Amino acid sequence: MELLQVADAVAREKDIERDEVLEAMEQAMQKAGRAKYGYEHDIRAVIDRKTGETKLFRYLLVVDQIEDEYTQILLKAAKKSNPEAAVGEFIIDELPPIDLGRIAAQSAKQVIVQKVREAERRRQFLEYKDRLSEIVNGVVKRVEYGNVTVDLGRAEAILRRDESLPREHFKNGDRVRAYIYDVREEQRGPQIFLSRTHPIFMAKLFAQEVPEIYDGIIEIKSVARDPGSRAKIAVVSNDSSIDPVGACVGMRGSRVQAVVGELQGEKIDIIPWSHDPATFVVNALAPAEVAKVVLDEDSHRMDVVVPDEQLSLAIGRRGQNVRLASMLTGWDIDILTEQEEAARRQEELKVRTTLFIEALSVDDVIAHLLVSEGFSRVEQIADTHADDLAEIEGFDLEVASELQQRARAWLLEKAAQLENRRRELGVSDDVLTLAHITPEMAVKLGEKGVKSLDDVGDLAGDELREILGEDEISETRANEVIMAARAHWFADEAPQEDPV
Repeated sequence: MELLQVADAVAREKDIERDEVLEAMEQAMQKAGRAKYGYEHDIRAVIDRKTGETKLFRYLLVVDQIEDEYTQILLKAAKKSNPEAAVGEFIIDELPPIDLGRIAAQSAKQVIVQKVREAERRRQFLEYKDRLSEIVNGVVKRVEYGNVTVDLGRAEAILRRDESLPREHFKNGDRVRAYIYDVREEQRGPQIFLSRTHPIFMAKLFAQEVPEIYDGIIEIKSVARDPGSRAKIAVVSNDSSIDPVGACVGMRGSRVQAVVGELQGEKIDIIPWSHDPATFVVNALAPAEVAKVVLDEDSHRMDVVVPDEQLSLAIGRRGQNVRLASMLTGWDIDILTEQEEAARRQEELKVRTTLFIEALSVDDVIAHLLVSEGFSRVEQIADTHADDLAEIEGFDLEVASELQQRARAWLLEKAAQLENRRRELGVSDDVLTLAHITPEMAVKLGEKGVKSLDDVGDLAGDELREILGEDEISETRANEVIMAARAHWFADEAPQEDPV
């Protein structure tokens, strides 16, 4: 009974199952038994769960042919002690109880301590892996080279220096609140990693301070942080009668100030989220005022035009405002002044006008008319119905048809030139079969020595964009092209089926 009381006490102290402690004790007794009778024997210990009585047994496996005389017994010999013995069963002999000496007792203690520690670690891992993404409170236990070990009560966690806020210093005994972003089972036990810089940490803090977020009435769509300095958080209300920004700010800013205080004074911009990307970006760039937005959905890029006096505000100190807005919205944002945008527009107008003058053999008046109607490429003129072209002021059906014929003739001539150039460079036909790769792109690849599917597959996404031009292909499409070029590598590795 004394043994059972010890097991109960250890189980309560370490918060593990009583059976796990008793199993550790059994293994300790088993080790002591093997030390006395020989390590080559199969010795097993059993502790009665009700009385605490300990018994020691030797197990012998019944076999037809002996390979290990210490753990096996022939069927003929086994039948002498048990007439019903069969091959594959065990003959179990009870051994006299052993009196643990000082060394054996010390060894048994080490086994028990080790097994209890393993059980405790397993319990900690199972508990905290289910608490991933939670905010926890703890006490600083020690600080080493900026890395903080936090006592969570039932486990220890690590708050690394790069996961702490800048200029944030802890000392032993300080209380700390942080976000569990990873739990890993390692050789030395479960490792719980905390963060105070993670964007979700801020979102969780707002959920604690704003009941509407906790109840699901207000939803946090995205968070962007420059930890310890500034942050932006986008919110939307599922109830039209509740203002999401006002609810997050609170009466006289009480709710947002509670979060700011926890984050060591980090300035927080609360942004209303919008389905419309342009509106969302304009909101995200607050407090700067935006005059105009130009979207390029293919490259997921947005040109934002601001008044000259708003430029520094829109960009922010060291580009902080536009960088956070880009992280928040998921769009690449270029900030332009009205003067820069006008200059760019004039340059684009000049380039397009020159293209039409050369390709269509027209004067600058007709070229200007086409550009002002929104045409930017010769392909658009070739593909547009003649009746639609004829509706342009000053055009008739005869002029429209003539323009289309010239556009198609120029495109055919250009395609032939590109095809000849591609063949001169030795670019394989397979490269042209890749999605998103045009004959013009194939020529650019050939000029850089990229001539086969293997050559394309060896590139990284940013290398492909550098060759083709970042305006010509997005990062997503570049990666799709490379994966398509590599597809035949994996097809070659596929196991061949045996012919029937």
